[in-house]
Amino acid sequence: MHHLATRDADFTERFAALLAQARATTENVAEPVAAIIARVREEGDAALADLTRRFDGHSGRLRVSEAEVDAACGAIAPALLAALETAAVRIEAFHRLQMPSDLCTTDAAGLTLGMRWNALDAVGLYVPGGKAAYPSSVLMNAIPARVAGVARIAMCVPAPGGVLDPLVLAAARRAGVAEIYRVGGAQAVAALAYGTATIAPVDRIVGPGNAYVAEAKRQVFGRVGIDAVAGPSEVVVLADAANDPEQVAMDLLAQAEHDEAAQSILVTDDAGFAERVERAVEVALQALPRAAIAGASWRAHGAIIVVRDWDEAPALVDRLAPEHLEIMTAEPQALFARIRHAGAAFLGAWCPEAIGDYVAGPNHVLPTGRTARFSSGLSVFDFLKRTTWIAAGRDGLAAVGPAAVALAEAEGLGAHARSVALRLERSRLDAAPDRGA
Repeated sequence: MHHLATRDADFTERFAALLAQARATTENVAEPVAAIIARVREEGDAALADLTRRFDGHSGRLRVSEAEVDAACGAIAPALLAALETAAVRIEAFHRLQMPSDLCTTDAAGLTLGMRWNALDAVGLYVPGGKAAYPSSVLMNAIPARVAGVARIAMCVPAPGGVLDPLVLAAARRAGVAEIYRVGGAQAVAALAYGTATIAPVDRIVGPGNAYVAEAKRQVFGRVGIDAVAGPSEVVVLADAANDPEQVAMDLLAQAEHDEAAQSILVTDDAGFAERVERAVEVALQALPRAAIAGASWRAHGAIIVVRDWDEAPALVDRLAPEHLEIMTAEPQALFARIRHAGAAFLGAWCPEAIGDYVAGPNHVLPTGRTARFSSGLSVFDFLKRTTWIAAGRDGLAAVGPAAVALAEAEGLGAHARSVALRLERSRLDAAPDRGA
């Protein structure tokens, strides 16, 4: 685990090393993924069946039936279904607020200019199913698509031994996903991108996965759109000594338990508090169900940074550009206002990041690996596309057309220039007075 302090003479070098630390898999999977994609494109369902049998250990039907979803929903405790409903309602309400309006304006030259929003036709949702089941991921990916108006949502989820988590199926039903396939890995991404007899192709693929899934999404990009190539989860917690060390420790471990390559970083202005949090982490690791994963993450990639004062924190956070940012200081809003780069922020001691993972409402699919510098979390905009439009009459073309002709001629594009000039000439002829014989 990394200990840094901005007072240290070597802080700049050590912080740069922390930023450069490789946390993703070092295994190069580009070649095997390309082979899987090529095989699915060539063999279709036969390749899916063989790869699913090999990697997931089952050879049953790929498509999940309505009866199976009925049975899954019936097996879930009412209290758990109620919790799922609470999350779904809140997620849907927040994403409905994001829906944009069309634009239409007539400018001074007389041109009418507009922008129209339309939903994508079909979206593929990948849901992880290896180390854990994630019904929350189903809600966070599918609900924004449905709110945006996507007509078809196809979900792929790996099913080791053919078994799917009932709550994942219940989440799919609640989110409006009627097309579910028990297939995972790069082969699922290939099927969604190129289509097979069973799985029709989609226009965009969203959802996290392992290294093979991430590489497959990278390789099919261009054929389809993707949300992002997701990396290991991460959190930066800004906390002063007024906080409970055990609560801060648990917030750090909440990210660490995702994956051995996840990263949790504490930034504090109190060295004594940093020590108390570190001790609390070690105590908590003795009882966590996923202690092996969380412990490996914390020891390999965790960090504690002690700053002289909170004025130093914003610049550090902006360089880290974390997926998740917790601010537990006396004035969290004021500190947040000085920070530009974070996937999502959680303000105050009563707002742990885990509340955002499930029931707050904003999306938990967020940019990782410092990509919050230039990208944002999943939203309805990922399932919409915009089309601009222009309407021009004779007077409008006369007002702006000569400038278009000049620029087209300067670029050497004669047909461009002439297509405008012909209309300008026609307009002048039509407007000329008839002088008679």
